[in-house]
Amino acid sequence: MSGRGRDRCRPRSRTQQGRSLKGERLTLEVGEVAHGGHCVARHEGRVVFVRHALPGEQVVALVTDGSEGSRFLRADAIEVLTASPHRVQPPCPYAGPGRCGGCDWQHATPAYGRALKTHVVQEQLRRLAGLDWDGEVEALPSETDDGLRWRTRLELTTGARGRLGLRKHRSHDVVTIEDCLIAVPQVTATGVLAESMASGVTGADVAVASDGSVTVVELPDTEPAPITEVVRERAFTVDARGFWQVHPSAAPTFVDVVLAGLDPQPGERALDLYCGVGLFAAFLADAVGERGRVIGVEGDATAVEHARANLAGLPQAEVFGGDVAAVLAEESFSADLVVLDPPRAGAGREVIAAIAAAAPRAIAYVACDPAALARDLAYAAEHGYWVRSLRAFDAFPMTQHIECIAILQPGPAGPHD
Repeated sequence: MSGRGRDRCRPRSRTQQGRSLKGERLTLEVGEVAHGGHCVARHEGRVVFVRHALPGEQVVALVTDGSEGSRFLRADAIEVLTASPHRVQPPCPYAGPGRCGGCDWQHATPAYGRALKTHVVQEQLRRLAGLDWDGEVEALPSETDDGLRWRTRLELTTGARGRLGLRKHRSHDVVTIEDCLIAVPQVTATGVLAESMASGVTGADVAVASDGSVTVVELPDTEPAPITEVVRERAFTVDARGFWQVHPSAAPTFVDVVLAGLDPQPGERALDLYCGVGLFAAFLADAVGERGRVIGVEGDATAVEHARANLAGLPQAEVFGGDVAAVLAEESFSADLVVLDPPRAGAGREVIAAIAAAAPRAIAYVACDPAALARDLAYAAEHGYWVRSLRAFDAFPMTQHIECIAILQPGPAGPHD
């Protein structure tokens, strides 16, 4: 679906300046939510990024990172003195200060979690792109609204006594677990969380396909493990460790939104950049028909192989392997439509300029980071492309992550949805 690959965020090390403040306790008045799964507070004029808190609360926070010379501190709320009305007891026993870092908002109701994410998207668009967005982060279709049991892929790391678990926030330390409440039940049913891994096994990835079948890949195995995902009755081969949306409703919802926003017509030409295994390319090819043309570009070699196989029955579709920026610089593409689904860092100025040079009538930008999206929208505006509509989805409940889909078109800036 995307060329994001296994796009893991790793903390950047900071040079320590002065005496470390790690372990000190601060009483804080918690302010607004910020991008990154934390809220902003201030202590003696310095910004403190606080996890496990909610806006409007008063908390006692334990400093987890920073020193006397740091521009900002990081901290965990370890005691709530005045609670938000939106606070709940985290359903997961591994959630909380010093525990698993996989979830950011287990201590908030799912609806309030979406409200926090809405604020983040609005703030990033306003600050980085100068856009005022009055939309809301939408829940994806689900059997329940409790934010649990949706994740179909889980990356586990070997911890103490060979048991598998998840890392703490901004740490290599592993919290061994017996169950992950945001994962679909089939993950725990494999038994891998109850076992001790053999010597030399550094972790395991578990993938539950749309038909319910389960694949477990023990690491450091790097051999491809192909599985089949089905969207709109079309089958896609994808590697169990490659990129695919982890919420069961994400892929079909995003296909619907992209196709509705682009309205592809028979005979048109389309580019699918960072095309992954060809999800969007396949449905674009159906829409433009044999008189049209669809070009996919993807940098991951395994994904390229799968994309070509997935599109084999569509002669109007072709997949180029290679870095997207490099391929766009080498090839001269013209396009009526573009789908852009880049990794977390975004597409960047060079790719946006190349897309604008292809002169599409519409662009669908699928983004997993609102800050990167906002930066790229600002670049697009420099080339005369403005946002016609933007929707945001809670594809990762209980976490900070958000998926946005923006539809851009050329011309003078106008009102957007």
